[in-house]
Amino acid sequence: MQLNWIDWVVLCITLAFIVLYGTYKSRGSKNVKDYIKGGGQSKWWTIGLSVMATQASAITFLSTTGQAYADGMGFVQFYFGLPIAMVIICLVFIPLYHRLKVYTAYEFLENRFDLKTRTLTAILFLIQRGLAAGITIFAPAIILSVVLDWNIIYLNIIIGVLVIIYTVSGGTKAVNVTQKQQMIVIFGGMIAALFIILNLIPDDISFSKAIDIAGASGRMKILDFEFNLENRYNVWTGFIGGTFLMLSYFGTDQSQVQRYLSGKSIKEMQLGLLFNGLFKVPMQFFILLVGIMVFVFYQFNPAPLNFINKSTQTVLNSPYANAYKALQQKQTLLFENKKLLNLQLAKNSSEATRQKLISLDSVERSYKTEAKFLIKKAIDTSYAKNYDKISAELHNLNKGTELYENKKSELKALYKASGKDTKTNDRDYMFITFILNNLPIGLIGLLLAVILSAAMSSTASEINALATITSIDLYGRHKKHEKTEKEMVAVTKRFTLMWGVVAIIIACFANLAENLIQLVNIIGSVFYGNVLGIFLLAFFFKFVKGNAVFVAGIITQLIIFSLYFLDKYELINLPYLWLNLIGCIVVLLIAMLLQVLNKEKGSH
Repeated sequence: MQLNWIDWVVLCITLAFIVLYGTYKSRGSKNVKDYIKGGGQSKWWTIGLSVMATQASAITFLSTTGQAYADGMGFVQFYFGLPIAMVIICLVFIPLYHRLKVYTAYEFLENRFDLKTRTLTAILFLIQRGLAAGITIFAPAIILSVVLDWNIIYLNIIIGVLVIIYTVSGGTKAVNVTQKQQMIVIFGGMIAALFIILNLIPDDISFSKAIDIAGASGRMKILDFEFNLENRYNVWTGFIGGTFLMLSYFGTDQSQVQRYLSGKSIKEMQLGLLFNGLFKVPMQFFILLVGIMVFVFYQFNPAPLNFINKSTQTVLNSPYANAYKALQQKQTLLFENKKLLNLQLAKNSSEATRQKLISLDSVERSYKTEAKFLIKKAIDTSYAKNYDKISAELHNLNKGTELYENKKSELKALYKASGKDTKTNDRDYMFITFILNNLPIGLIGLLLAVILSAAMSSTASEINALATITSIDLYGRHKKHEKTEKEMVAVTKRFTLMWGVVAIIIACFANLAENLIQLVNIIGSVFYGNVLGIFLLAFFFKFVKGNAVFVAGIITQLIIFSLYFLDKYELINLPYLWLNLIGCIVVLLIAMLLQVLNKEKGSH
């Protein structure tokens, strides 16, 4: 799809303003405190917005709306533990960090334990946050590349370079300053999108009726009190697993810790985090609600079987075209029946109509599943056919010739395209497809700016934190010579550039998961519980020493990796949010056991 020139102007001006404003406002950082802590002068509203912007990546807007469209409002339960975590961090973590005047969360661990424990936790952070930084670039790039037919490699580079420009230039202050502007763009764009969606729904369908229509298909079920390990999102996983995840993320993840360490005082830091605790859940509720309203829109307007147009074209050009067209016809008939029932429900709500809609929604889900199956078969067939053709041509060419190398490159490109360019899972594509097909000129450019701004805000925080950890916890601590302020600022800038490039490279090699927002949370859950447990040992278990914690941290990480892969290959059933709780408890128990055994050995 080609963008209108007005959308290009809106998009370019918005992004250029953010980059130039951030670079201008943060120029002149000459010492480590200015560059890493933003001068320690941030107000609570700057901290609050910066913390929210760090977590609200492009994945939040693309995946959360798609999550609501497919499964409803239940995902909001994932955030129920966040306010609890904010209170604990304000009472325990912030006063300690402020008193010790640390630049990173992991400095505290060396004071409490030893250098190797500090280094271990810093490396665990670098691994998981480095991967996440690549995904925050990749998420909007893969979707925009498919929908707009833009080159994904160029998109990865453009997003990464824009972030690198102002983050290298101004450090933490640049990140904090730009995130305020990015949040304004994000909130403005999403509010405008909601009003436009409500305007596109038939005039006789009020907001309350739209909610009722969504509820008739099970999309408005928010709370699930059933304790069920097969269900990823219920009240128990939200409050228990979510609290541990949020405690670790906001209390020990440098990308967030660095946001509030820039505060002017303890009070400013605490107010900033409490602001996030109060408004984050409503913000996620609002984003999910936008996805719900898009669902209602498609109850009165035809929706494609699959939102990835490239996937649809692949199957329609394959031997499975007739089967897919038959499925499209069934989908059309189903849509007409659902539309009549929804209009009937809006006029006179009845249980019989609701039951019919639930039944039709179940049938529609089966059509979508069948469509994915046909697309997958079409991809495999197309790949196999082209692979055989190019392989035969390659076999008849002399090795080392230019033509041979060209064919070999063509074969590699085919393999890459078969795995990345055409996909079956389309929920991450729903919102962007709706935007491009239904929103007015100008607003399309603004919503694209929202997506790219969100990607930039999260990526900036991440590479800023990665550079800080690398320079302070690794370079600064392991290089023995005396280091000047000027040297440390220069080194941190070089590490910022390095991690920006690493994030771009990871983005170029990333692949689409079941759902991008779940992928980011899975990566966090694999590491966060272990790290949180190490911090809790430092805070509350004074008898445990460094050697026991270091060994326990390594053993625990191996156990969590094992549990994750056992669940991935369906050998056990363990929703990823529980990995946070398990990791935390396991490292606590192992460290205390090792310490007790070590004392007993010493007494003999």
